[in-house]
Amino acid sequence: MIRSSALESGSIRPVPAELAQRYRDEGWWTGESLGSMVAAGLRRAPRSRFLVRSGARPYDGTLADVDRAARSLAWALRVRGVGPGSVVVLQLPNWAEAAIAFWAATYVGAVVVPVVHFYGPKEVGYILDVVRPDVIVTPDRFGRTDHLEQYGELLAGRDIEPLWLVVSDRPERELPQAATPFARMLDADPLPEPEAVDPTAPAVVGFTSGTTLNPKGVVHSHQTIGWEARQADHFYGKGGPPQIVGTPVGHFMGMINAFLLPLLRAEPVLLIDRWDPAEVLRTMAADGLGVAGGPPYFLTSLLDHPDFTPEHLALIPYMGLGGSTVPEAFTERATGEGIAVYRSYGSTEHPSVTASLLDDAAAKRLRTDGRALPGAEFRLDEDGEILTRGADCFVGYTDPELTARAFTGEGWYRTGDMGVVDADGFLTITDRVADVIIRGGENISAQEIESLLLTMDQVAEVSVVAEPDPRLGEHACAVIRPHDTAGPVSLDDVRVHLTEAGLARQKWPESVHLVTDFPRTATGKIQKFLLREQVRGGSLRHALDRGGARD
Repeated sequence: MIRSSALESGSIRPVPAELAQRYRDEGWWTGESLGSMVAAGLRRAPRSRFLVRSGARPYDGTLADVDRAARSLAWALRVRGVGPGSVVVLQLPNWAEAAIAFWAATYVGAVVVPVVHFYGPKEVGYILDVVRPDVIVTPDRFGRTDHLEQYGELLAGRDIEPLWLVVSDRPERELPQAATPFARMLDADPLPEPEAVDPTAPAVVGFTSGTTLNPKGVVHSHQTIGWEARQADHFYGKGGPPQIVGTPVGHFMGMINAFLLPLLRAEPVLLIDRWDPAEVLRTMAADGLGVAGGPPYFLTSLLDHPDFTPEHLALIPYMGLGGSTVPEAFTERATGEGIAVYRSYGSTEHPSVTASLLDDAAAKRLRTDGRALPGAEFRLDEDGEILTRGADCFVGYTDPELTARAFTGEGWYRTGDMGVVDADGFLTITDRVADVIIRGGENISAQEIESLLLTMDQVAEVSVVAEPDPRLGEHACAVIRPHDTAGPVSLDDVRVHLTEAGLARQKWPESVHLVTDFPRTATGKIQKFLLREQVRGGSLRHALDRGGARD
């Protein structure tokens, strides 16, 4: 029996009436559901290519082929009671099955919960408890993760009984009793048309690590997701070769870039399931594909690779940068290579706030995060914190208390970021109020890591801060004060402990500093801003150099 959604109406904020009316009047909010947007997009170019480069599940077909499978899955879900308000969790790599499952969920009007493929039992268990899904779709395994074991244990310990679909080539007898082969669901007749859905209803919940101990569930409606997709179509670069998407589709923006934006542009869907720079470069040369957006790491990993050639450079005429710290030295390097660079600013909560465009002056594109985009606005409060609102701003967190704290009465979202605005209205991000580390575009909660490290016997006190990283923008650095009677705490000690705690490897600290004390306020509180300056300036001595968690 399919249960009703665990998403409570209390999580949805009331958008001020005058704002909502303006968004409708301007055409930013429409009556279109996510499913109807997908269906219309797939009708634009059904013969366009759908390509997956993967050592595990390669695929080469058309959008029509994948759509046909998605509609069959949609019908199979519908006859099992999955429909508007049902919750579908997708933890899949960049495979064709991810598109099939995502498009099918939108067709039946379900709430899609994408989960990045590297999330471990701690994060996944929390997400399951929050959304209480009706359907879960996973691989049998990917990389180091045995999803059959992980989900078998997670589901056995909870009072939920979702339909668990497993993408696998194994015989059904080798799957857990609770699992159903994904392929078996594709034999149904195709769903003719998407279900009718209230456009103000939840459509997607993206979980993001931030300043809270656990990931925050960010709720977007059909209206906000629809405008974000059209907003991206407005300011993302156009022209050049077809672009391959390496950002995980379990990440909010990876999902939009892979499965919505190409449909609006009548372009092919081109995916790679592992960001191995050598393989990406080989694929670019073999298929004439480009790379045109993401955190700086996606470009630096290519530029720095020994296989990078002028042939590859010709396939990257421009690059949109966002989702992570963008050092000015990097934008100047890319420009020197002949790549036109532009920057943007947003978050899972408000994906597209500002951006520069390719025809803006180079000084603006390289040194600022752009101007307010159509349908978005921002202002700075008296302390310099950035407040935003707009047609693609989320409708609330899964935690109503977080929702209440995040918004002002006039509908402004408190971003936790600090910035300055120049005379032309271009915004530049200067710092973050929120204690969050952005590693290669992925948000990492310092508090989450600190709470786990404090359970180590050797650790008396710990503070986790961002340390500059030439490839990823920044990574987590653990500054530890050991107990007086304890020996040194090594990076290996930290890794072993966090492995046992089930924390995703991408969140692990990649350097450790040992200190006898911290810079503190008069009341004894650690002054993290001073600690960050010391780490960035190299005045703290490394206990052990970073390395190893580079997936």
